Amino acid sequence: MQLWLILILIPILFGVYAQMRVTSAYQRNLAIPSRGGITGAEAASAVMRAAGINDVEIVEVEGQLSDHFDPVNKRLALSDANYRGTSLAAVGVAAHECGHAIQQKEGYAMMGVRQSMVPVMQFAAPVAYFFTGFGFYFIGSMGGWMLHFGIAALLVMTVFQLVTLPVEFDASRRAKAQLVNLGILDHDEMIGVNETLDAAALTYVAAFVSSLGYLLYLLQILNGGNRRN
Repeated sequence: MQLWLILILIPILFGVYAQMRVTSAYQRNLAIPSRGGITGAEAASAVMRAAGINDVEIVEVEGQLSDHFDPVNKRLALSDANYRGTSLAAVGVAAHECGHAIQQKEGYAMMGVRQSMVPVMQFAAPVAYFFTGFGFYFIGSMGGWMLHFGIAALLVMTVFQLVTLPVEFDASRRAKAQLVNLGILDHDEMIGVNETLDAAALTYVAAFVSSLGYLLYLLQILNGGNRRN
């Protein structure tokens, strides 16, 4: 029971805390307009233009915090509030996604590693999500091959999320530097950007910790079964 508390329950609570924190930080800074009145889309365009990136399309997508950079199709997608909004949160998130575009242009190694893992991750993710959700309640009745299958999928997910951490941290670092260097935001406005992006980064840490906890728990179950055999 104590092992379950450490490896499963605590990471779950950490994940809930991280999600609450990013939601709170984003909503708070979404209500604070930038002094320059520049939209997220305009900020993204300025950052990429300064980096010499002219082949990435900036598009508007539905949803909240559905922002992402698609390196395959070279498309930078910004959610409604961040594409059209002039808030500190909108500009910060837009610049963060530009950080990924700059990573691709400069051949950032960890981004390359992450992208190379996408195909296997697409296969492993559904299995891993099953074991971290419904499957967790049936582990005791599962055969050995299913346990090995779940461990393999969770291992892929855990490594993928570990590689994701430096990619996301580096993108935020690049974003913050560009916003100040290009004069898009004043130094004192970076407090809101830092709060938003740091909170978002915490969700990636929480995802990694959660996957690692589940993986270690399954390995412990497997190890216990091998000892009994």
